Amino acid sequence: MLHRPEVCANPDCGADLDNAVVFGRQRRQVFDLPEPGMIVTEHQIVAVRCGCGHVTEGSPPPGVTGRAQYGPGVKAAVVYARGAHFLPYARVARLLGDLCGARVSTGFVHTVVHEAARRLDPFCSYLAALLHVEKVLHVDETPARTAGAGKYVHVACTPGLTLLHTGGRGRADVDAGGVLPGFDGALVRDGYAAYRHLTDADHAWCGAHLLRDLKGVYEPDPDGQSWAEVMADTMLMAKTMVEKAVADGRTALEVAEISHIRACYAGAVAYGRQQNLPNRDGELSRAGKLAERFHTHRDMILRFVIDLAVPFTNNQAERDLRPVKLQQKISGCWRTLQGLADFARIRSYLSTAAKQDTDALGVLKQLFTTGPWLPEATHSS
Repeated sequence: MLHRPEVCANPDCGADLDNAVVFGRQRRQVFDLPEPGMIVTEHQIVAVRCGCGHVTEGSPPPGVTGRAQYGPGVKAAVVYARGAHFLPYARVARLLGDLCGARVSTGFVHTVVHEAARRLDPFCSYLAALLHVEKVLHVDETPARTAGAGKYVHVACTPGLTLLHTGGRGRADVDAGGVLPGFDGALVRDGYAAYRHLTDADHAWCGAHLLRDLKGVYEPDPDGQSWAEVMADTMLMAKTMVEKAVADGRTALEVAEISHIRACYAGAVAYGRQQNLPNRDGELSRAGKLAERFHTHRDMILRFVIDLAVPFTNNQAERDLRPVKLQQKISGCWRTLQGLADFARIRSYLSTAAKQDTDALGVLKQLFTTGPWLPEATHSS
Protein backbone atom coordinates (compact mmCIF):
# COMPACT_ATOMS: atom_id res chain seq x y z
CA MET A 1 0.00 0.00 0.00
CA LEU A 2 1.43 3.38 -1.08
CA HIS A 3 1.14 6.44 1.18
CA ARG A 4 2.15 9.58 -0.81
CA PRO A 5 1.47 13.13 0.39
CA GLU A 6 -0.97 15.11 -1.74
CA VAL A 7 0.09 18.66 -0.82
CA CYS A 8 3.22 20.32 0.56
CA ALA A 9 3.32 20.43 4.37
CA ASN A 10 5.03 23.87 4.35
CA PRO A 11 2.35 26.26 5.75
CA ASP A 12 3.65 29.00 3.42
CA CYS A 13 3.35 26.76 0.34
CA GLY A 14 0.68 24.01 0.23
CA ALA A 15 1.45 23.20 -3.41
CA ASP A 16 0.02 20.11 -5.14
CA LEU A 17 2.56 17.25 -5.14
CA ASP A 18 1.11 15.01 -7.87
CA ASN A 19 4.08 15.60 -10.18
CA ALA A 20 6.72 16.22 -7.52
CA VAL A 21 9.99 14.24 -7.65
CA VAL A 22 10.26 11.41 -5.09
CA PHE A 23 12.86 12.39 -2.49
CA GLY A 24 12.89 9.20 -0.44
CA ARG A 25 10.98 6.06 0.35
CA GLN A 26 10.57 4.21 3.68
CA ARG A 27 9.15 0.72 4.08
CA ARG A 28 7.05 -0.29 7.07
CA GLN A 29 5.67 -3.84 7.09
CA VAL A 30 2.83 -5.18 9.25
CA PHE A 31 2.46 -8.93 9.70
CA ASP A 32 -0.99 -10.06 10.76
CA LEU A 33 -3.34 -13.01 10.64
CA PRO A 34 -6.26 -13.29 8.21
CA GLU A 35 -9.79 -13.19 9.52
CA PRO A 36 -10.96 -16.64 10.68
CA GLY A 37 -12.53 -18.58 7.87
CA MET A 38 -12.65 -21.99 6.24
CA ILE A 39 -11.55 -22.87 2.73
CA VAL A 40 -14.08 -25.23 1.16
CA THR A 41 -12.97 -27.50 -1.66
CA GLU A 42 -15.82 -29.18 -3.51
CA HIS A 43 -15.26 -32.53 -5.19
CA GLN A 44 -17.89 -33.52 -7.73
CA ILE A 45 -17.94 -37.25 -8.34
CA VAL A 46 -19.19 -37.71 -11.89
CA ALA A 47 -20.82 -40.91 -13.14
CA VAL A 48 -20.68 -41.56 -16.88
CA ARG A 49 -22.70 -44.06 -18.90
CA CYS A 50 -20.73 -45.85 -21.60
CA GLY A 51 -22.18 -46.76 -25.00
CA CYS A 52 -22.29 -50.35 -23.77
CA GLY A 53 -24.64 -49.25 -21.06
CA HIS A 54 -22.23 -49.63 -18.13
CA VAL A 55 -22.03 -46.69 -15.69
CA THR A 56 -18.57 -45.75 -14.38
CA GLU A 57 -18.17 -43.37 -11.45
CA GLY A 58 -15.13 -41.19 -10.79
CA SER A 59 -13.00 -41.69 -7.68
CA PRO A 60 -12.65 -39.01 -5.00
CA PRO A 61 -9.20 -38.17 -3.55
CA PRO A 62 -7.97 -40.36 -0.68
CA GLY A 63 -9.67 -39.49 2.59
CA VAL A 64 -12.67 -37.78 1.02
CA THR A 65 -15.40 -40.12 2.19
CA GLY A 66 -18.36 -38.02 3.32
CA ARG A 67 -20.69 -35.46 1.81
CA ALA A 68 -19.19 -32.84 4.13
CA GLN A 69 -16.15 -33.24 6.36
CA TYR A 70 -13.20 -31.45 7.90
CA GLY A 71 -9.86 -31.87 6.14
CA PRO A 72 -6.39 -32.86 7.39
CA GLY A 73 -5.49 -29.26 8.24
CA VAL A 74 -8.29 -28.98 10.80
CA LYS A 75 -7.53 -32.41 12.22
CA ALA A 76 -3.83 -31.56 12.49
CA ALA A 77 -4.68 -28.36 14.36
CA VAL A 78 -6.84 -30.34 16.81
CA VAL A 79 -4.09 -32.83 17.62
CA TYR A 80 -1.46 -30.07 17.77
CA ALA A 81 -3.47 -28.06 20.33
CA ARG A 82 -4.12 -31.15 22.41
CA GLY A 83 -0.79 -33.00 22.07
CA ALA A 84 1.68 -30.11 21.88
CA HIS A 85 -0.04 -27.57 24.14
CA PHE A 86 -1.96 -29.92 26.45
CA LEU A 87 -5.27 -28.05 26.21
CA PRO A 88 -8.50 -29.66 27.48
CA TYR A 89 -10.83 -30.95 24.78
CA ALA A 90 -13.37 -28.17 25.24
CA ARG A 91 -10.73 -25.46 24.99
CA VAL A 92 -9.36 -27.04 21.82
CA ALA A 93 -12.83 -26.80 20.29
CA ARG A 94 -13.17 -23.14 21.29
CA LEU A 95 -9.69 -22.32 20.03
CA LEU A 96 -10.38 -23.73 16.57
CA GLY A 97 -13.62 -21.81 16.36
CA ASP A 98 -12.10 -18.50 17.45
CA LEU A 99 -8.83 -18.63 15.51
CA CYS A 100 -9.68 -20.76 12.49
CA GLY A 101 -13.42 -20.44 12.05
CA ALA A 102 -13.82 -24.20 12.46
CA ARG A 103 -16.83 -24.64 14.75
CA VAL A 104 -16.05 -28.15 15.94
CA SER A 105 -17.55 -29.98 18.88
CA THR A 106 -15.80 -31.46 21.91
CA GLY A 107 -16.83 -34.90 20.66
CA PHE A 108 -15.12 -34.19 17.33
CA VAL A 109 -11.90 -33.36 19.20
CA HIS A 110 -12.10 -36.67 21.10
CA THR A 111 -12.67 -38.58 17.87
CA VAL A 112 -9.81 -36.92 15.99
CA VAL A 113 -7.29 -37.42 18.82
CA HIS A 114 -8.16 -41.12 19.00
CA GLU A 115 -7.99 -41.42 15.20
CA ALA A 116 -4.51 -39.88 15.24
CA ALA A 117 -3.34 -42.35 17.89
CA ARG A 118 -4.76 -45.28 15.90
CA ARG A 119 -3.03 -44.10 12.73
CA LEU A 120 0.30 -44.13 14.61
CA ASP A 121 0.47 -47.95 14.78
CA PRO A 122 3.16 -48.17 12.05
CA PHE A 123 5.13 -45.31 13.59
CA CYS A 124 5.26 -46.89 17.06
CA SER A 125 6.31 -50.29 15.68
CA TYR A 126 8.99 -48.70 13.50
CA LEU A 127 10.28 -46.55 16.36
CA ALA A 128 10.50 -49.54 18.72
CA ALA A 129 12.65 -51.33 16.15
CA LEU A 130 14.95 -48.31 15.79
CA LEU A 131 15.37 -47.89 19.54
CA HIS A 132 16.07 -51.58 20.09
CA VAL A 133 19.32 -51.38 18.10
CA GLU A 134 20.59 -48.13 19.64
CA LYS A 135 23.87 -48.29 21.53
CA VAL A 136 22.65 -46.12 24.43
CA LEU A 137 19.07 -45.84 25.68
CA HIS A 138 17.52 -43.68 28.38
CA VAL A 139 14.56 -45.21 30.24
CA ASP A 140 12.31 -43.94 33.01
CA GLU A 141 8.70 -43.91 34.19
CA THR A 142 6.35 -41.45 35.87
CA PRO A 143 2.90 -41.81 37.47
CA ALA A 144 -0.13 -40.59 35.55
CA ARG A 145 -3.50 -39.94 37.16
CA THR A 146 -6.45 -41.63 35.49
CA ALA A 147 -9.99 -41.93 36.76
CA GLY A 148 -10.19 -44.94 39.01
CA ALA A 149 -6.72 -46.29 38.30
CA GLY A 150 -3.10 -45.38 38.97
CA LYS A 151 -0.97 -45.93 35.88
CA TYR A 152 2.51 -45.07 34.69
CA VAL A 153 3.93 -43.65 31.49
CA HIS A 154 7.18 -45.33 30.45
CA VAL A 155 9.76 -43.86 28.09
CA ALA A 156 12.61 -45.27 26.04
CA CYS A 157 14.48 -42.53 24.25
CA THR A 158 17.63 -41.06 22.74
CA PRO A 159 18.48 -37.47 21.77
CA GLY A 160 16.77 -38.19 18.43
CA LEU A 161 13.90 -40.57 19.26
CA THR A 162 11.10 -40.80 21.86
CA LEU A 163 8.72 -43.67 22.50
CA LEU A 164 6.18 -43.56 25.34
CA HIS A 165 3.83 -46.30 26.45
CA THR A 166 1.52 -46.84 29.40
CA GLY A 167 1.15 -49.56 32.01
CA GLY A 168 1.91 -50.40 35.61
CA ARG A 169 5.37 -50.67 37.21
CA GLY A 170 6.15 -54.38 36.87
CA ARG A 171 8.60 -56.15 34.58
CA ALA A 172 5.91 -56.92 32.03
CA ASP A 173 4.95 -53.24 31.94
CA VAL A 174 8.57 -52.23 31.34
CA ASP A 175 8.77 -54.71 28.46
CA ALA A 176 5.41 -53.75 26.95
CA GLY A 177 6.88 -50.97 24.83
CA GLY A 178 8.56 -53.58 22.66
CA VAL A 179 12.01 -51.99 22.97
CA LEU A 180 13.81 -53.43 25.99
CA PRO A 181 13.48 -57.25 25.82
CA GLY A 182 16.82 -58.46 24.44
CA PHE A 183 18.33 -54.96 24.30
CA ASP A 184 22.12 -55.33 24.59
CA GLY A 185 23.36 -51.74 24.63
CA ALA A 186 23.87 -49.37 27.55
CA LEU A 187 20.73 -48.64 29.56
CA VAL A 188 20.80 -45.34 31.47
CA ARG A 189 18.27 -45.43 34.31
CA ASP A 190 17.60 -44.78 37.97
CA GLY A 191 17.58 -47.44 40.68
CA TYR A 192 14.11 -48.81 39.91
CA ALA A 193 14.19 -52.59 40.43
CA ALA A 194 11.90 -53.52 37.51
CA TYR A 195 14.78 -52.96 35.07
CA ARG A 196 17.03 -55.55 36.70
CA HIS A 197 15.70 -58.43 34.63
CA LEU A 198 17.15 -56.86 31.47
CA THR A 199 20.38 -58.81 31.83
CA ASP A 200 21.52 -58.40 28.21
CA ALA A 201 22.05 -54.66 28.74
CA ASP A 202 24.91 -52.80 30.42
CA HIS A 203 23.14 -50.78 33.09
CA ALA A 204 24.21 -47.24 33.99
CA TRP A 205 22.90 -45.48 37.12
CA CYS A 206 21.95 -41.83 36.68
CA GLY A 207 24.61 -39.67 38.37
CA ALA A 208 22.20 -36.82 39.07
CA HIS A 209 19.97 -39.12 41.13
CA LEU A 210 22.98 -40.34 43.11
CA LEU A 211 24.18 -36.82 43.82
CA ARG A 212 20.74 -35.91 45.15
CA ASP A 213 20.77 -38.98 47.39
CA LEU A 214 24.22 -38.06 48.71
CA LYS A 215 23.07 -34.51 49.40
CA GLY A 216 20.02 -35.89 51.21
CA VAL A 217 22.13 -37.73 53.79
CA TYR A 218 24.94 -35.16 54.06
CA GLU A 219 23.00 -31.96 54.69
CA PRO A 220 21.16 -33.14 57.87
CA ASP A 221 24.40 -34.49 59.38
CA PRO A 222 27.53 -33.09 57.68
CA ASP A 223 29.87 -34.21 60.47
CA GLY A 224 28.51 -37.73 60.71
CA GLN A 225 28.15 -38.25 56.95
CA SER A 226 31.24 -36.53 55.57
CA TRP A 227 31.80 -39.59 53.38
CA ALA A 228 28.86 -38.43 51.23
CA GLU A 229 30.68 -35.20 50.40
CA VAL A 230 33.79 -37.19 49.50
CA MET A 231 31.76 -39.47 47.23
CA ALA A 232 30.00 -36.53 45.58
CA ASP A 233 33.38 -34.88 44.92
CA THR A 234 34.63 -38.16 43.43
CA MET A 235 31.62 -38.41 41.10
CA LEU A 236 32.00 -34.81 39.97
CA MET A 237 35.75 -35.26 39.47
CA ALA A 238 35.07 -38.28 37.25
CA LYS A 239 32.42 -36.33 35.33
CA THR A 240 34.89 -33.50 34.68
CA MET A 241 37.58 -35.93 33.51
CA VAL A 242 35.16 -37.62 31.12
CA GLU A 243 33.91 -34.30 29.71
CA LYS A 244 37.49 -33.15 29.09
CA ALA A 245 38.35 -36.42 27.36
CA VAL A 246 35.32 -36.11 25.08
CA ALA A 247 36.15 -32.46 24.32
CA ASP A 248 39.67 -33.54 23.38
CA GLY A 249 38.26 -36.09 20.94
CA ARG A 250 39.27 -39.13 22.97
CA THR A 251 37.16 -42.29 23.00
CA ALA A 252 38.35 -43.58 26.39
CA LEU A 253 40.07 -42.46 29.57
CA GLU A 254 43.63 -43.49 30.23
CA VAL A 255 44.17 -46.55 32.42
CA ALA A 256 45.79 -44.36 35.07
CA GLU A 257 42.77 -42.02 35.10
CA ILE A 258 40.35 -44.91 35.56
CA SER A 259 42.50 -46.37 38.34
CA HIS A 260 42.58 -43.01 40.13
CA ILE A 261 38.78 -42.66 39.95
CA ARG A 262 38.24 -46.19 41.22
CA ALA A 263 40.68 -45.69 44.08
CA CYS A 264 38.93 -42.49 45.18
CA TYR A 265 35.56 -44.23 44.82
CA ALA A 266 36.69 -47.23 46.91
CA GLY A 267 38.01 -44.91 49.59
CA ALA A 268 34.72 -43.02 49.78
CA VAL A 269 32.77 -46.29 50.02
CA ALA A 270 35.01 -47.60 52.80
CA TYR A 271 34.65 -44.31 54.65
CA GLY A 272 30.86 -44.44 54.28
CA ARG A 273 30.63 -47.99 55.59
CA GLN A 274 32.86 -47.06 58.52
CA GLN A 275 30.62 -44.10 59.41
CA ASN A 276 27.44 -46.19 59.12
CA LEU A 277 27.93 -49.50 60.91
CA PRO A 278 24.86 -51.75 61.40
CA ASN A 279 23.01 -51.50 64.70
CA ARG A 280 22.76 -54.38 67.17
CA ASP A 281 20.03 -55.96 65.04
CA GLY A 282 22.19 -55.79 61.91
CA GLU A 283 20.06 -53.06 60.37
CA LEU A 284 21.50 -50.16 58.41
CA SER A 285 20.43 -46.54 58.52
CA ARG A 286 19.37 -44.69 55.38
CA ALA A 287 22.91 -43.42 54.92
CA GLY A 288 24.31 -46.91 55.53
CA LYS A 289 22.06 -48.35 52.83
CA LEU A 290 23.26 -45.66 50.45
CA ALA A 291 26.90 -46.53 51.18
CA GLU A 292 26.08 -50.19 50.50
CA ARG A 293 24.44 -49.20 47.22
CA PHE A 294 27.66 -47.54 46.09
CA HIS A 295 29.59 -50.65 47.17
CA THR A 296 27.30 -53.14 45.44
CA HIS A 297 26.67 -51.25 42.21
CA ARG A 298 30.10 -49.78 41.50
CA ASP A 299 30.27 -50.95 37.88
CA MET A 300 26.79 -49.66 37.12
CA ILE A 301 27.48 -46.30 38.77
CA LEU A 302 30.83 -45.83 37.03
CA ARG A 303 29.63 -47.02 33.61
CA PHE A 304 30.06 -43.50 32.24
CA VAL A 305 33.76 -43.67 33.13
CA ILE A 306 34.34 -46.88 31.15
CA ASP A 307 32.03 -46.08 28.20
CA LEU A 308 32.27 -42.43 27.21
CA ALA A 309 29.14 -42.76 25.07
CA VAL A 310 27.12 -43.14 28.28
CA PRO A 311 25.95 -39.79 29.72
CA PHE A 312 26.45 -38.95 33.40
CA THR A 313 22.73 -38.28 33.91
CA ASN A 314 19.37 -39.59 32.74
CA ASN A 315 18.10 -36.09 32.03
CA GLN A 316 17.07 -37.05 28.50
CA ALA A 317 14.39 -39.42 29.80
CA GLU A 318 13.21 -36.94 32.43
CA ARG A 319 12.81 -34.21 29.80
CA ASP A 320 10.81 -36.53 27.55
CA LEU A 321 8.46 -37.43 30.41
CA ARG A 322 7.88 -33.84 31.48
CA PRO A 323 4.86 -33.38 29.15
CA VAL A 324 2.98 -35.92 31.29
CA LYS A 325 3.26 -33.52 34.23
CA LEU A 326 2.41 -30.52 32.05
CA GLN A 327 -0.71 -32.27 30.78
CA GLN A 328 -1.86 -33.01 34.33
CA LYS A 329 -1.12 -29.45 35.45
CA ILE A 330 -2.97 -27.81 32.55
CA SER A 331 -5.81 -30.23 31.86
CA GLY A 332 -5.98 -32.50 34.89
CA CYS A 333 -6.03 -36.27 34.87
CA TRP A 334 -7.11 -38.52 32.05
CA ARG A 335 -10.67 -39.78 32.30
CA THR A 336 -9.94 -43.09 30.58
CA LEU A 337 -6.97 -45.39 30.15
CA GLN A 338 -7.49 -45.14 26.39
CA GLY A 339 -7.06 -41.39 26.60
CA LEU A 340 -3.74 -41.83 28.40
CA ALA A 341 -2.56 -44.36 25.81
CA ASP A 342 -3.54 -41.97 22.99
CA PHE A 343 -1.60 -39.16 24.68
CA ALA A 344 1.52 -41.34 24.95
CA ARG A 345 1.45 -42.19 21.25
CA ILE A 346 0.88 -38.63 20.09
CA ARG A 347 3.63 -37.30 22.36
CA SER A 348 6.00 -39.94 20.95
CA TYR A 349 5.26 -38.66 17.45
CA LEU A 350 5.55 -34.95 18.23
CA SER A 351 8.63 -35.31 20.45
CA THR A 352 10.50 -37.33 17.84
CA ALA A 353 9.56 -34.84 15.12
CA ALA A 354 10.82 -31.94 17.26
CA LYS A 355 14.11 -33.74 17.94
CA GLN A 356 14.62 -34.16 14.20
CA ASP A 357 13.73 -30.53 13.41
CA THR A 358 10.56 -31.55 11.57
CA ASP A 359 7.48 -29.30 11.52
CA ALA A 360 4.82 -30.59 13.91
CA LEU A 361 1.80 -29.45 11.88
CA GLY A 362 3.41 -30.83 8.75
CA VAL A 363 3.81 -34.34 10.15
CA LEU A 364 0.29 -34.21 11.60
CA LYS A 365 -1.20 -33.29 8.23
CA GLN A 366 0.77 -36.13 6.68
CA LEU A 367 -0.62 -38.48 9.33
CA PHE A 368 -4.17 -37.71 8.17
CA THR A 369 -3.38 -37.95 4.46
CA THR A 370 -0.71 -40.42 3.33
CA GLY A 371 0.14 -41.91 6.74
CA PRO A 372 2.63 -41.26 9.55
CA TRP A 373 5.97 -39.61 9.01
CA LEU A 374 8.81 -41.99 9.88
CA PRO A 375 12.06 -40.71 11.43
CA GLU A 376 15.56 -41.52 10.32
CA ALA A 377 17.73 -43.83 12.40
CA THR A 378 20.00 -41.84 14.73
CA HIS A 379 22.31 -44.39 16.30
CA SER A 380 23.86 -43.07 19.49
CA SER A 381 27.58 -43.62 19.73
